[in-house]
Amino acid sequence: MGPYTILIGLSLAVVLSYLFDLAARATKVPSVLMLLLAGIALNQAAAYWNFSIVVPSLVLQLLGIVGLILIVLEGSLDLRLSRDKLPLIQRSFLAASLIMVVQAGVIAWLLHLYLGASWQSCLVNAVPLAVVSSAVAIPSVAGLGGDKQEFIIYESTFSDIMGIMLFNFAVQDNFAQGWSVVTFGRDVIAIGVVAVLSTALLVFLLSRLRGHIKFFLLFAFLILIYSLAKKLHLSSLVLVLVFGLAVNNVDLLVRSARLRRWLHPKQLMVELHQLKSITAESAFLIRTFFFLLFGYSITLAHLISLTLLLQGLLIVAVLTFIRYIYLRFVAKSDLIPELFIAPKGLISVLLFYSIPPKLLIGEVSENILFLVILLTGILMMIGLQLTRRPPVLGEY
Repeated sequence: MGPYTILIGLSLAVVLSYLFDLAARATKVPSVLMLLLAGIALNQAAAYWNFSIVVPSLVLQLLGIVGLILIVLEGSLDLRLSRDKLPLIQRSFLAASLIMVVQAGVIAWLLHLYLGASWQSCLVNAVPLAVVSSAVAIPSVAGLGGDKQEFIIYESTFSDIMGIMLFNFAVQDNFAQGWSVVTFGRDVIAIGVVAVLSTALLVFLLSRLRGHIKFFLLFAFLILIYSLAKKLHLSSLVLVLVFGLAVNNVDLLVRSARLRRWLHPKQLMVELHQLKSITAESAFLIRTFFFLLFGYSITLAHLISLTLLLQGLLIVAVLTFIRYIYLRFVAKSDLIPELFIAPKGLISVLLFYSIPPKLLIGEVSENILFLVILLTGILMMIGLQLTRRPPVLGEY
């Protein structure tokens, strides 16, 4: 395959993704779902024409990591902090943490009951199926507006963070021992300190950089700090969320004259619009190739199995029922579209690929993961279809 053929394919993929975004706004069918189905269709076309491209899992992981960082940053750059937002943040944090922990526990219990695997293996394999993917949820609710959109952005981001923390806790060698709780608490404190220090450094750089190459240099530092923290088994997604919130709310956070001299909040507010634009376009590009390639890596013949379909439906039914119980009887909040918007996606794939070989369960395969991603994407589409678009000032 020549270089121009590859360039033609990459360009067509971006154009196709843009058209999917336009179609998503008109039909409320998530563009991510369209990208996954397009990837499957490309795989079938390649098989028909006896043309095969192997997608290494490492490529998917790299695209997934960078995409997750950019998508969470994109979402957090749209969030404003204020006293009246505190109940919303608290509600979304409780929903994300409690629902995800209960779902992971119940799925782990089912795996242990039917497969007889160890509790540690079952929990490690259950977390990717329980965590809500902000990479899918955030761009899909861009048209909701208001508290519902902010709730889903916060909840999905918190779910990613709590999912990573629970996953790191479960893969410890001393899992279920007293010392594991100590190490988990130590890691929580450590990532809090790293988040504050790294955010201060990144905001300082953003306010001081004056060259033509500015934002991608900032992204490089952000990915560097994220990766270093990840190597230490910390939930480094926290620092991405904190950085985005700090930049978008710098006028509220920087009060003292000394800090204003160091951070130049007025200059930051000028840079904010361009940062949002570049982050959104970069996230769009990475998201396009990740979900196309992930869909391409799935063989349709492997999904055509009654047993696999029943397993996927059971898992999604359990996840949805637990979410319904919490929203209806604990949080006593709206069910539409909150009940339906709990998609699995990029973070689920990344966590699945991070499972140590000794903890893998053969029956929990990529095919089940993809089926759960597909079914929860369909549920999200239903929820968006049931949601009325909030009125915009000036519209009649």
